[in-house]
Amino acid sequence: MNGVAVRSRGVTTGQVLSLLLLFGVSDWVSAAIHYAIPEEARRGSAVGNVVADLALDLGRLPGRRLRVVSGGNKKYFGVDLTSGALLVSERIDREELCGALSPCSLSFEIVVENPLELYSGAVEIQDINDNDPVFPSSQARLEISESVAAGARFPLESAQDPDVGINSLQTYQLSANPHFALDVQTRVDGSKYAELVLEKELDREEQRELHLVLTALDGGSPPRSAHVQIHIDVVDANDNAPVFNQSTYKASVRENTPSGTLVARISAYDLDDGPNGDIVYSFSSHTPTKVRELFSLDSATGELRVKGQLDYEETKLYEIYLQAKDKGAVPGVAHCKVLVEVVDVNDNAPEVTVTSVYSPVPEDAAPGTVVALLSVTDLDSHDNGLVNCLISPGIPFMLSSSLKNYYTLKTKAALDREEASEYNITITAKDSGSPPLSAVKQILVQVSDVNDNAPKCSQDSYDVYVLENNVPGIPILNVSATDPDLGRNALLSYTLLQGDPTVGHIFSINRENGTLYLLTSLDHEDQVEFSMMVQVQDSGSPPLATNVSVSVFVTDLNDNAPTVLYPHPNTNATYADVVAPGSPAGHMVTKVVAVDADAGYNAWISYTLLQATDPSLFSVALHSGEIFTARQLREDDAPQHTLVILLKDHGEPVLSASATVSISVSEMVKKVLTDLTDVAPANDPRKHVTFYLILAVILVSAAFFITMVSVGIFKCYKWRQSKELFNSSRSTLYRTPGPFHHIDAVRGGLTPPNFYHQVYLTTDSRQSDLLCKKPFTSSPLGSRQSTMRNGEPGLYHQIVGTASRLPTPAEQAQPNTDWRFSQTQRPGTSGSQNGEEGGAWPNNQFDTEMLQAMILASANEAADGNSTLGGGTGTMGLSARYGPQFTLQHVPDYRQNVYIPGSTATLTNAAGKRDAKAAGSSGGNKKKSGKKEKK
Repeated sequence: MNGVAVRSRGVTTGQVLSLLLLFGVSDWVSAAIHYAIPEEARRGSAVGNVVADLALDLGRLPGRRLRVVSGGNKKYFGVDLTSGALLVSERIDREELCGALSPCSLSFEIVVENPLELYSGAVEIQDINDNDPVFPSSQARLEISESVAAGARFPLESAQDPDVGINSLQTYQLSANPHFALDVQTRVDGSKYAELVLEKELDREEQRELHLVLTALDGGSPPRSAHVQIHIDVVDANDNAPVFNQSTYKASVRENTPSGTLVARISAYDLDDGPNGDIVYSFSSHTPTKVRELFSLDSATGELRVKGQLDYEETKLYEIYLQAKDKGAVPGVAHCKVLVEVVDVNDNAPEVTVTSVYSPVPEDAAPGTVVALLSVTDLDSHDNGLVNCLISPGIPFMLSSSLKNYYTLKTKAALDREEASEYNITITAKDSGSPPLSAVKQILVQVSDVNDNAPKCSQDSYDVYVLENNVPGIPILNVSATDPDLGRNALLSYTLLQGDPTVGHIFSINRENGTLYLLTSLDHEDQVEFSMMVQVQDSGSPPLATNVSVSVFVTDLNDNAPTVLYPHPNTNATYADVVAPGSPAGHMVTKVVAVDADAGYNAWISYTLLQATDPSLFSVALHSGEIFTARQLREDDAPQHTLVILLKDHGEPVLSASATVSISVSEMVKKVLTDLTDVAPANDPRKHVTFYLILAVILVSAAFFITMVSVGIFKCYKWRQSKELFNSSRSTLYRTPGPFHHIDAVRGGLTPPNFYHQVYLTTDSRQSDLLCKKPFTSSPLGSRQSTMRNGEPGLYHQIVGTASRLPTPAEQAQPNTDWRFSQTQRPGTSGSQNGEEGGAWPNNQFDTEMLQAMILASANEAADGNSTLGGGTGTMGLSARYGPQFTLQHVPDYRQNVYIPGSTATLTNAAGKRDAKAAGSSGGNKKKSGKKEKK
């Protein structure tokens, strides 16, 4: 084996070589041998056969003195000379020999003499795992603060293992725990050491100390180990902030809660000890100042109380931020939030706001027109804020809800400004709280005018009574009209409608105030009535107008004296009325006939005897002008008598006239007449009076008949076309079945000029209706207004006459409160003339006009020659068709006023019929009259 041992304990190879060289045997050195044995080999264990390995001769060995030379005090090897084996002679401990060095070798030299030969060799001592790892101590104690962050490293003492190589310390192991891990590191020399690594932070409040076991393991098989107890004390740190029981607290409080009321109690805890665990409560910086004014917080107990006045309408929910802080050097802080809900109390009344008002509203606005927009608010909530709106009843408006809390005020019916020009609408808003609160809002809505009303007169028609002979230019009537509209729609103008051209020349109306003026002086005898139409028109657009009829009646003044018709006053001829000698008392001799152009009382004439040849022989009827014998004529009475009759009307002042009557007492009428004729001048026009009178009566009758027929036809046609207008402006008609024919009696002959009446005839009967207006007493202005309304008493007198029968005495026995006369007041055979002086006068203009109409009718009959004075079926000689239903005692009978010279038949007949005392005497008179006619 070649090689030299590198190193060995004891005598080294170098030392041996040095000795050999010293002795001059340096060339004996040969190659070295190398062996390897495990440590702790048994003594006597063969290491190797050195004889064989060195190629020595075993047989010669004893003589050559082979020996093993090793360094050190101990000889670890020896040679068995018999076998040539290298044996272990001492215990070999590698750790003792080499310690941690590796590899570990023991060098030896073999010296052989004869010849001297030196051989080197080395035995490598191989390590066996014969040593346990060893820690310096059995326990280790660490103090680690709980505040140490994860990842922190804590070195541990290393274990020692004298073995080398694989048998040396290879690793460490740590008992299982949640906080630490073991990190095994290798030094530069290959040794191992361990470090504790904090994986999870320590929490003293959770675990005050930890106990761990560290195990060191070598690489032997089986491995050897060592253990050490590690005791870790967790050092307290202020690592726990206070913790609230809950992060958010909720509380509710009524808005009217008094100050000092507990709202909530907050609580926090701190796991730390000592000052680190003492907690102080306070408001956090997030809490507004206003909240701190409303709430207070106890720093020790955490009680939150009401401090100020809460208002739900201002804030419904308060977020209060609180904090809990410990007393550590570095204090820990915890935060929480308290939600305080303010519970609503019905402490706010509703509020009504008028957004817009559309006023004024036209009165013709259609239903549903929007008038106003309203908004209703209530700061309360839930039922306390639920508001209902009501509107005052009885008005043409309504409320409708368009949106939440918004209402629309609309019209629900037609408006009428004339009925209500404005509406003060009351809107009541009431909430549903307990107790409920309400608010009232007034809205003034004005209604604008529309020209929807025509002017309205105060009367449907006007009757104006004006005294004749008036002063021109005086106002006689104010047509009063109103228009309920407004402004220009109510501005009225008055106009006379020009139906009759003459009206415009006589009357004028003020366009602005409706005053009717007379432009000229009126004469009752010329025209009694004027009819016109006044139009009242407003200024609206379009204008509306109303027509009102105005009837102006000219009332009579006593401006005409009585006029004597018979005997004629303006003639020089002398006519004598004849009376037979021996005529009894009460015999009618003649009659003074007179008329008065006036009307009514002004036309009533009274007759008195002013002068007489023999005042005791004759008397004059006060009202009729009839001259009667006051006593029976005697032989010694004068044959000629002259009477002066005074005629007076009943006007104010009284007007009068006189008539002179000549009466002759004679048996022979013809002779007397002859004498009278001889007395009269030849050119006296009165001698033809009979002819003229008869001719006049005939002409008047013909004209009357033609006029009646013409007017009747015209009125019938006119009545059919304008019945309503005619009826409204004229008098009320008494209607009988069948159409009416209207006939206006004409003035003619001896009829007074102021006479006016209307006759309504039916075509299917023999009845007739006579209608006349009854005048009223004139006002101080000379006029009087009256409204002509149908059926209104006092305005009209309506007389219905019939020819089929005469009224019985019972029917005539009416109270003398109206125009009817009693049975004793009838002229003719049914009445007595003895009491006529004490009879009642007709009391109005109507009766006068009626008498004048009857005089005209009597004259017509006389002209026809088919009637006698006092004959016929009608009263006073009137025909049955025109005979009125009443008779008058003190009425001047025109037939009695007609004297026909040369004949006494009519006078005698009239006297006989009117004298109730001497029916036989009248018969005698008739015979005498007959004889005279024969002559």
